[in-house]
Amino acid sequence: MNNLSMQKENSIGVFDSGVGGVSVLKEISKVLPNENIIYYGDSLHAPYGEKSKEEVFKLVCDVVDYLFSRDVKAIVIACNTATSVAVSSLREMYPEFSIIGMEPAIKKAISTDKI
Repeated sequence: MNNLSMQKENSIGVFDSGVGGVSVLKEISKVLPNENIIYYGDSLHAPYGEKSKEEVFKLVCDVVDYLFSRDVKAIVIACNTATSVAVSSLREMYPEFSIIGMEPAIKKAISTDKI
């Protein structure tokens, strides 16, 4: 069962390494106006881009653990650095949950044949 089909009461967790993810939160709220959302902005440890991959992975895991303790049914990683470092591993670690990451636009642009 996909966790997005779980009870409406379960929240969607959204996090970023600061406040930049608020724009993602705003769009999710527009598209899914009846969903409960928990936003976690890790401004204490921002910016993630200046940290080692190991440190970012640990920070992301700590936030994910917190969000899971709040019974979220899905997690949106609204941070490019956290996505690139952790999303694949998190999907392997938690296959029963929907974990959505932000894909950096430059990666998409570079991977096309039109450049």
